[in-house]
Amino acid sequence: MDIEAALEWASQRRHGVLITIRRDGRPQSSDVSYFVADGTIVISVTDDRAKTRNLRRDPRAVFHVTEPGSWSYVSFDGMVELSPVATEPDDGTADGLVEYYRSVTGEEHPDWDEYRRAMVDEGRLLVRLTPISVVGQVHT
Repeated sequence: MDIEAALEWASQRRHGVLITIRRDGRPQSSDVSYFVADGTIVISVTDDRAKTRNLRRDPRAVFHVTEPGSWSYVSFDGMVELSPVATEPDDGTADGLVEYYRSVTGEEHPDWDEYRRAMVDEGRLLVRLTPISVVGQVHT
């Protein structure tokens, strides 16, 4: 399967599973919301979660998107980059989280100042997964 075609299919969806590697080598999966931009899969996470600790230790990950009704799925293998944690409502990470919100929801937040403060309070950051390979099947 072609990575670009798989990303195009995945870009039409908003929920997937991020699979990271635990310290002992076992997989750890998390349901997440995401969007696709410039050939990467962008996910919002909090700094204190297992998936974030796993990715800091080992940046390899799998991202799986499925549509059971059509027996379609794609599973990307890739490397991640983590943004800094949002520490100020007007920092670059908070700006990226605004883009994330708009891209995932397709709408504006009713109070951007409140949203930005919440991103700092929650210790949010962005995961950017760059696919190296993909497997799957897409039925339209």
